[in-house]
Amino acid sequence: MTAVDWRCYLIPAGPARAPVATAAAAAAAGAGVVQVRAKDATTRELLDLTTRVARAVADLAPNTRVLVDDRADVAWAARRAGAPVHGVHLGWDDLPPRDARALLGPDAIIGLTTGTLELVKAAEEIADLIDYVGCGPFRRTPTKDSGREPLGVQGYPPLVTATRLPMVAIGDVTPTDVPGLAAAGVDGVAIVRAIMNAPDPASVVHAVLNGFAGSAQLRGAIDG
Repeated sequence: MTAVDWRCYLIPAGPARAPVATAAAAAAAGAGVVQVRAKDATTRELLDLTTRVARAVADLAPNTRVLVDDRADVAWAARRAGAPVHGVHLGWDDLPPRDARALLGPDAIIGLTTGTLELVKAAEEIADLIDYVGCGPFRRTPTKDSGREPLGVQGYPPLVTATRLPMVAIGDVTPTDVPGLAAAGVDGVAIVRAIMNAPDPASVVHAVLNGFAGSAQLRGAIDG
């Protein structure tokens, strides 16, 4: 399996656009990760949505990873049914990472939510069980209230240096934020509304990827 491209991490949630078609279009444009999130869905509805998203994404972008938000059991059921689902993203109130790893196996991708130095350090202590951390909020967002204060760009460097794990910034991130976040050291940005509300989702994905490329070029020029 190829390395995970964390740069553009889509969460196709909300009512603005059909999640299956948008996830597939974004993956085809270069989004490396898609996380299926449907907080109000029943278990069977979430399993059906996850399966449809995973198959649509795999048809157009087989290297894009599809994860399930919160529900390791749904990820397991989808994988058992043969859907190309790669893992789960967990919060601290969800199934513990050790149990999720036992359920999903060594090849699964497991992410964990963080957003403070204490949480990042706690995640680092179980870095052998998880593959990346989500970290936010970058700014306040109506899609999820974490109860934590927004980090802003300046909040990320100390968190990045506290872990060996890839870090994905989340919280109302837009393409214009990407160069600053990339320069702060994050490996990717989770995007919800900026893609789901866009007339052309692929163009937003391209803008995110270009933001990381521009930041790398800038750092290279400075280091050189």
